[in-house]
Amino acid sequence: MVLLLLLMSALACFAQDAILQKPEVRKALDYLKAHHEEHLDNQIRIAEIPAPTFQEAQRARYMEKEFRRVGLKDVEIDKQGNVLGWRPGKSAKALVIAAHLDISFAPGVNTKVRKEGKRWFAPGIGDDSRGLAALLAIVEALNHASIETSKTLLFVANVGEEGLGDLNGVRYLFGQSPHKSKLDSFISIDGVSPARIVNGGTGVKRYLVNLHGPGGHSYGNFGRPSAVHAAALIVAKLAVLPVPAKPKTTYNVGKISGGTTINAIAEEASLEVDLRSEDPGELDKLELKFLESVRMGVAEENAMRKASGTVIKEEHKIVSHRPGGQTPADNALVRAAQWASQATGHKPSLGYSSTDSNLPISLGIPAVTLGGGGKGNNAHSLDEWFEPDEAWKGPQMVLLTILAYGSRIP
Repeated sequence: MVLLLLLMSALACFAQDAILQKPEVRKALDYLKAHHEEHLDNQIRIAEIPAPTFQEAQRARYMEKEFRRVGLKDVEIDKQGNVLGWRPGKSAKALVIAAHLDISFAPGVNTKVRKEGKRWFAPGIGDDSRGLAALLAIVEALNHASIETSKTLLFVANVGEEGLGDLNGVRYLFGQSPHKSKLDSFISIDGVSPARIVNGGTGVKRYLVNLHGPGGHSYGNFGRPSAVHAAALIVAKLAVLPVPAKPKTTYNVGKISGGTTINAIAEEASLEVDLRSEDPGELDKLELKFLESVRMGVAEENAMRKASGTVIKEEHKIVSHRPGGQTPADNALVRAAQWASQATGHKPSLGYSSTDSNLPISLGIPAVTLGGGGKGNNAHSLDEWFEPDEAWKGPQMVLLTILAYGSRIP
């Protein structure tokens, strides 16, 4: 059995390496390098179109025009706001290649790209303007080399990946779209490094906690419970919760708001809390600890102000749940991505993150998230940066993954 597995693995590697020798594949890879600057220009154009979560329509219209320009078929913006374009293959079964439209910033953020030395700065310049530009580059390369794939390819610029978007774009695609029965595998282009292959989906639960109290004058009504004080007690308890390093498990209070003025006891306060873990069981445990922190924080504030005859009341609700899971390392899609990473000069590593791939993974559909090329950091901050050094290797790596997987050329 061991010998048989080794033989099968060797044959698979031979078949994959043979792909690189095909003239049409070399032509496609050369195209991506030769047209690198054009694709970077398009990345800037995309990045400068504002696209906060839930307000992606302007960028979607641009991508719709671009999908038509590069020759995709049956281009449409679906009911959820995703932009879809088809590249027919021999089989009706489709491999989805997606990148998200939205950026992790509030409306009104300055999206103008500025260049300082080798680096470009702008909100969303890498996450995920690079992914959207890579989508278009890959289609151009496939068409330029006249490559026909076995599987149909569905290219998607999807909404709702960031923040409270809660993966609503891919949720619709795999749950309600009229095309859902055709979709049997998924690649998300998100991030930059072609060496990092995300085959694990970090589970995420996000909560909104609202606290309500009697309020009053800070001096005249001193002794009444404060919604802000209760919020502080909750945060203090959450901040010292022990969590395992492996599987990686995290918590974060991302936003606190409340009160009206410095000399008023706060009537209202709210917390927005992010809980994550690579292991669904650990995420459930953390959720219970968090809810206990909420209960205890409110109870302590009320106990200290019992003499006032008034109390803080709390209500909480889950506002986002990204299911976790993993596409196994021995899955054909993961193996194809590892080979493609090596073939483009990288040392591939597997890992976890919270991306659009979480959703198909949770449904048992093979999915990975791959980098769009270049270098970058500080995603989700106003100082997000991108360096286009050899960025063409990102689209090359994704294209080779497509060809080495089920959409292998004949």
